[in-house]
Amino acid sequence: MVSAIIVAGGSSRRMKGVNKLFHPVHGKPLLAHTLEIFFLSDLVNEVILVTPPENRKICRQIAAGFESEKELKFADGGDERQDSVWNGLRMVGDSSEITVIHDGARPCISTELLERCVEKARSTGASVAAARVIDSIKESDNGQSILRNLERSRLWAVQTPQTFRTEIIVRAFVEVRRSGGRITDDTAACELIGQSVSLVENPDPNPKATLPSDFLQIEHLIQMRDAPCN
Repeated sequence: MVSAIIVAGGSSRRMKGVNKLFHPVHGKPLLAHTLEIFFLSDLVNEVILVTPPENRKICRQIAAGFESEKELKFADGGDERQDSVWNGLRMVGDSSEITVIHDGARPCISTELLERCVEKARSTGASVAAARVIDSIKESDNGQSILRNLERSRLWAVQTPQTFRTEIIVRAFVEVRRSGGRITDDTAACELIGQSVSLVENPDPNPKATLPSDFLQIEHLIQMRDAPCN
């Protein structure tokens, strides 16, 4: 059984008053494009949406538009992303073998990428979609001058989905909570229990809506994806 946790509990504070999850993109709310990937995937058995309670009504309306028998389960968003993910993990079904964690504001992943992430997590325990860093990266300790150059051939920009055997990610998050640590993504939890994470290279754009300007790129990518083949 594969469970998908969609994290959609952010405040959209950098969006100048716009709730990015419900902002229209190519004729539908942005979140609808994300949820559709998981609702229509034969690989995914249950979808858990982590969101504030006041958003549940519109989320149910969005899910009702999919031709799927999957139930949309809800978990409350937390103060931090790691709290939201933990709330989602508590809703995962008892028979879940694989858990996929994905950003609700990242709607451009492909079914093929999802499948590769799940397959890699089955074989190694944990995986993450990632892109090679192509820009030169510098480190600064004061935000004003370069401290050192970093070797970009060793650097990867991690994305979501981040995918795990369910028992591994639950154990990792139990350790996060026990230690009182703060993490910014789910793979970091695996470090606390010594679990390695496999990279799944994604050569395609996979943007997350963070700033208002991101909607233009996301709209273009979805239009290209949905364009009929000649």
